[in-house]
Amino acid sequence: MVAFWRFVTIVLSALALTMTSAHVLELPQKMRYTAEMYTAVNTTLYRYFAIIGGPYQIGAIVSAIVLTVLVRRQSVIFRWTLVGTVLLIAAFVSWLILVLPVNREVAAALQASPQTVPMLWLRLRDRWEYGHATGFVLHLAGFCVLVMSVVRDVRPPAGDYASNHLQD
Repeated sequence: MVAFWRFVTIVLSALALTMTSAHVLELPQKMRYTAEMYTAVNTTLYRYFAIIGGPYQIGAIVSAIVLTVLVRRQSVIFRWTLVGTVLLIAAFVSWLILVLPVNREVAAALQASPQTVPMLWLRLRDRWEYGHATGFVLHLAGFCVLVMSVVRDVRPPAGDYASNHLQD
């Protein structure tokens, strides 16, 4: 059961990480875009980030919580898993605090007065872009810690030469 939840958690975390990683890779170019170009990109490119990326992110958090509960009696592994889970949650919370308000403000402007959106994006661009970068750093740290929880729990077979003759 633990192996299954580890697998699910690592895969969903990796898939969710692709979303924030993409934002970070795009950041230098997008910071030089004109207001009109930035608006054209941001109002068309990211639809599936919400549709697909959102479930990846929530799924990674839920599976990490389940995994944390399952390994709670293995003190070292539990600590690694708990820290990884907390970091995934922190990444999501950073998105809620930094990025979602920008998304909502732009969506409202698109409905009420679309002509104001380019200048609105220009005003909010730093918060939106660096909000995603913050989420990426937290998510990457969480992913790495979760992978480390698995690596720390790997035990070589009893007959393995390295386990019998080499030390850490």
